[in-house]
Amino acid sequence: MTQKRQLFGTDGIRGVAGEFPLTAESTFQIGRALGQDLARNSPRARAVIGQDTRESSAWIADRVALGLASCGVEIASAGVITTPGVAYLARSRKFEAGIVISASHNPWTDNGIKVFSADGYKLPDSRELAIEKEIFTLVQSSSMPAGTPTRPPAPSLPGDAELRRAYIDWLARNVTADLRRFRVLVDCANGAATAEAPGLFRTCGVQAVLLHASPDGHNINENCGALHPENLASAMAERKGQFDLGVTFDGDADRALFSDANGKVINGDAVLLLAARHMQALGVLAKNTVVATTMSNMGLEIALKRSGIGMRRANVGDKYVLEEMQKSGATLGGEQSGHIIFRDGEATTGDGLLTALRILEIMACSGRSLSDLVSDLKVFPQIIQNVRVREKMPFAQVPQVHQAIEAAERELNGTGRVVVRYSGTEALARVMVEAEQEAQMRRIAGVIVESIRATLGA
Repeated sequence: MTQKRQLFGTDGIRGVAGEFPLTAESTFQIGRALGQDLARNSPRARAVIGQDTRESSAWIADRVALGLASCGVEIASAGVITTPGVAYLARSRKFEAGIVISASHNPWTDNGIKVFSADGYKLPDSRELAIEKEIFTLVQSSSMPAGTPTRPPAPSLPGDAELRRAYIDWLARNVTADLRRFRVLVDCANGAATAEAPGLFRTCGVQAVLLHASPDGHNINENCGALHPENLASAMAERKGQFDLGVTFDGDADRALFSDANGKVINGDAVLLLAARHMQALGVLAKNTVVATTMSNMGLEIALKRSGIGMRRANVGDKYVLEEMQKSGATLGGEQSGHIIFRDGEATTGDGLLTALRILEIMACSGRSLSDLVSDLKVFPQIIQNVRVREKMPFAQVPQVHQAIEAAERELNGTGRVVVRYSGTEALARVMVEAEQEAQMRRIAGVIVESIRATLGA
């Protein structure tokens, strides 16, 4: 039987800052475990570390860095930088690892640790499991290694500005179209995008007005950013005619959602559609195939099919989308939540800033507005509800839940979809239902949600 990871979820280690596994002691030991893993393969290993704007990110970064240094790993800090920025630096500057301190879209009280390997990809599950075992061993021993440096590494903030600039320059080099005519309203979520978005848009000549770009350690994702795309859409509607596009990032800017000029939210499904068609026209959409997830709307699948484009579904999580892309040879994949992965270039993970540039390029090359580019996408009514659970028992082993799901699938009979899964990072069950009729969709979702609450609810 395959062993399950206890610390690493679909997006690294995550929890409440100050509580296990993110205490001062455990973050040091996590650094040690990572350091030992790196040192086994490279005696003179180097790692780059970056962080978001949470109050806890600096001390966690410093503790992880100390643990790495205790194993002889040389540390470079990029300071506040996006998650894909660290992935880029790991692969381009030949670091053995890139480490990000961030909890993405979670509230400021949470934090997390993500790890990229030297090639810029997230670690495979098997390697995370091996590191996790080492973490538990070290935490239980709670001993300081003999090689612990008497002088700790330099503080992680402010970090090396040249590293951040290198990432911005790489993004700008990806742009081939003239973007100077575009006026863009940008919601930075008071997160990592505040460090790179202003310089990037300025370098590309984009006329950008920034919202929520004043982080104070506590306001990351607070009623802003990709977690609340409706706020950006409302701002666009209020300023109708002033902007061509609205873009909103999450806390670590590895994803982006959009608003058209009329104030309509454009999610990751719509981005996949317009990007797929553009890449198909350029001849760079490998296999004429897009990788989406189990949560992507049936309307996307139908619209892609009309354009002669196939769609494969992966498990939720950009890590799993990428794995399916690599398996199938696809060059485009992503999630409804705004993680979009472009593999026709050098990117190895979802990148909100890169996605924003690609959308602007498509608009520039086509001469069409965002709303026009996705006007034929007919979205099936879809509802997603979260249920907090006390344990993540397989649904097939819970008769009441299993029966509710089976009854829903029989009723829909191909005219809709039901997806019930557990969150990879939180104690939540996620229930997604699509149907042709909204009333039917809500009723079916309600039955399944109640069955989970009654049997597994916290």
